Amino acid sequence: MDASELSVGVIILFQTMIGVLANSSLLYHYMFLYLTRDRLRSIDWILVHLIAANILTVLFKGIPQTIAAFGLKDFLNDIGCKLIFSFRRIGRGVCIGSTSFLSVYQAIMISPSDSRHSELKLKMHKCIGYSVYLNWVIHFIISSVNLVHMRAKYSNESTTNLKSFIYCYAVRHDPTSDILYAALVSSPDILLLGLMLYASGFMVLTLYRHKQRMQQMPRMNVSSKSTPASRATKTILLLVSIFVSCYTISTICQLLATLMHNPSWSLANVAAMSSLVFPTVCPFLLMSHDSRASSFCLPLKRNISPKPLAKS
Repeated sequence: MDASELSVGVIILFQTMIGVLANSSLLYHYMFLYLTRDRLRSIDWILVHLIAANILTVLFKGIPQTIAAFGLKDFLNDIGCKLIFSFRRIGRGVCIGSTSFLSVYQAIMISPSDSRHSELKLKMHKCIGYSVYLNWVIHFIISSVNLVHMRAKYSNESTTNLKSFIYCYAVRHDPTSDILYAALVSSPDILLLGLMLYASGFMVLTLYRHKQRMQQMPRMNVSSKSTPASRATKTILLLVSIFVSCYTISTICQLLATLMHNPSWSLANVAAMSSLVFPTVCPFLLMSHDSRASSFCLPLKRNISPKPLAKS
């Protein structure tokens, strides 16, 4: 093992440990709220699904990649390869969907209170709830492709008809089949990403118009502090920005890996590290803007009182 592989292994191990601990603490916090209250806020339910997807991504991406980075490549059997790639695909897809629904939720919440938007706000809670669960079902179905194509490599087996993914292998197909497969697994993500960007653009425009109105009001009537909804919107926009940046890098790497004859070790490492950035950073960003979560998960911050994300 050379120094580059060791350094990559240490970085991915660090991301995995921090990601698991932070997301598990935050998930425990929301489960505690659920068990001690009659109901959670709608935004809390979206965050629960986002955190669960983060945990799946960190576990099924970080742990195998760390083991492989430290030199142990063929450590999985067929069932292990199929399950790891399937749950990784599910976690990635649900993470995209939950971030998208979070953006849509906040965009509707800060929208003008006219009759059209008021009716939409009343229906939003049920619609987003159904959408979140439907997102799980869709990505469970898409990930079932991995149950067919992914497999382990045995010591006495030729790799001529297998495409290497470092510690697992996929049955090699012709380029047309690879393109069709990439289109299949990417189409829901592209739709959700487009919805996320549209909602984010709407939020930016709404915040800009709100700022313009505040500047036109007399200074005596304008508070220097931003509203909780404004702070929540900026938090979600920051989440979306981090997600889109990491997702773009990870997607480019994964598309190249799908289309390449044999993906390189460096390409797999870049894809792994970029895909673990968002699940690792996300819980800390949420805790820093939610006093309930930060006081519950980080007792040392009890004297700090940032405002919660938003009220529904």
